[in-house]
Amino acid sequence: MKPTPAVPGRFGLATVRGVSMQPTLYDGDILLVRYRTPRSRPLAAGTLAVLRLPPGPAGTARPISVKRVTGPAPSGQSGWWVERDNPAAGVDSWSVGAIADDDVLATVVAGLWPPLSLIHISEPTRRTPISYAGFC
Repeated sequence: MKPTPAVPGRFGLATVRGVSMQPTLYDGDILLVRYRTPRSRPLAAGTLAVLRLPPGPAGTARPISVKRVTGPAPSGQSGWWVERDNPAAGVDSWSVGAIADDDVLATVVAGLWPPLSLIHISEPTRRTPISYAGFC
């Protein structure tokens, strides 16, 4: 995931890298994102979020990622539970635990690339072209 520089409450672009969100998102897809602020609404289940994952086993930083929010962290933990759409690839809360609220950087508003269709992002399913008029 390669986001544009963050300005809270503003919109930006992010480019998907990797396969963890297939079949919903593919490497090279371009996403319109809205950066979170302290006044941002709580995340809803099904939301795609741009987030910072905890460091890897050797303490190495992981790249900024996009994952699907499935809900608040289980009882006793704070933050958000996130999952990947591709069960065969990637890292999610099943391997690193809950993601702190401060590590959720942005939410995905829409998929802008591939051209001529927007990517329907609310369900972990194959791409569904939808009309631009649906967002007007």
